[in-house]
Amino acid sequence: MTLHRITSDPRRYAWGSTTAIPELLGVPADGSPQAELWLGAHPDSVTTLVHAEEGGPASLNNWLASDPDAALGGRDRLPFLLKLLAAAGPLSLQVHPTPDRARAGFADEERRGVPRDAPHRNYKDASHKPEIIVALQDGFRALCGFRATDRSQALLVHLAGLVEGTDRRVLETLAGQLLDAGLEHTVRAVLERRTPGVVAALVSAARTDPDHPRWAAERELVRQLAEEYPGDPGIVVAVLLNLVTLNEGEALFLPAGNIHAYLSGFGVEVMASSDNVLRGGLTPKHVDVPELLAVLEFEPVPVPFVEPVVRPEGGLVYPVPVDDFELVKVDRGTAGDLARGRAAVIVVTAGTARVEQGPDTVVLERGAAVFVSPGPEPVTVSADGTVFVAAG
Repeated sequence: MTLHRITSDPRRYAWGSTTAIPELLGVPADGSPQAELWLGAHPDSVTTLVHAEEGGPASLNNWLASDPDAALGGRDRLPFLLKLLAAAGPLSLQVHPTPDRARAGFADEERRGVPRDAPHRNYKDASHKPEIIVALQDGFRALCGFRATDRSQALLVHLAGLVEGTDRRVLETLAGQLLDAGLEHTVRAVLERRTPGVVAALVSAARTDPDHPRWAAERELVRQLAEEYPGDPGIVVAVLLNLVTLNEGEALFLPAGNIHAYLSGFGVEVMASSDNVLRGGLTPKHVDVPELLAVLEFEPVPVPFVEPVVRPEGGLVYPVPVDDFELVKVDRGTAGDLARGRAAVIVVTAGTARVEQGPDTVVLERGAAVFVSPGPEPVTVSADGTVFVAAG
């Protein structure tokens, strides 16, 4: 048997939606936030086997460790993690490390004896964490990478014109600094709190004439962040980033060094199997500004959209420049030749799906998932709704 039904308990972070994951799973909402559903084998994962053999390991992690030949085709680890992410509010302003930085940071914290579950630990493992997010519904909002400097300067100049006195001078100084000293110098000064009064000035400007059409989304973002994280310098960095809204099926790829924050919405996220997050603000969790600045890429970038490509065998593949994972979407149709010789996680986000690999077949309802052990036969998925297949 190569197809194994799996499930997981939602993670209840404060920024999570109270409704999106319960609606997907077809269970009553309990009023508390449910932020993420992890399907994979990261050490912190709680993914379980639905039909575990009596006396056998109930968790996916334990099964993979106990029988890697059957579970992973002899590989030592599952290289990716799939999450269903449901955000009602902003996640932290964050960056992920390169492979070299992750290995070095993990080794350093191990050598210094920092407990792996310590809240101030940066590197929980030795892996990088590139990731893709695909919107499950219209309206998924995110910040991703620095926008062109001249555009950010124009925003700051506009905001300065909305206020008077000290607030205006502070914002004009910041705009001039961005032009003269550059993006890196400006961001470092903000996060190192060497720009007194700038958060208050920015918030004051954003709260004036909220119905003015120019830069309306950015001003609304500042107001929202100020309500949730008053005085946080990450609010200033946020207005220097690309602000994007995804429609259903649209995707972003976040490589190492890309500063980003998901703001709201429901999506499928696939990443290298890592939990290495360097936070710079907009969070009650541990913030390490020096380490974030050491990893951060300061070059402005266009919005990192991922354009899906039609597969000859059916479905759409979202091409990413890493080997840790591949993500395919099957939308009301059949896709074959999936995950040949690789482990995979398949989750149904709408309708139902029939999954086949050799003699094995399972039928999945909305919200259900299956783990696929590597085998010589490819996987075929037939769906009357929407299915995502992550393989690696």
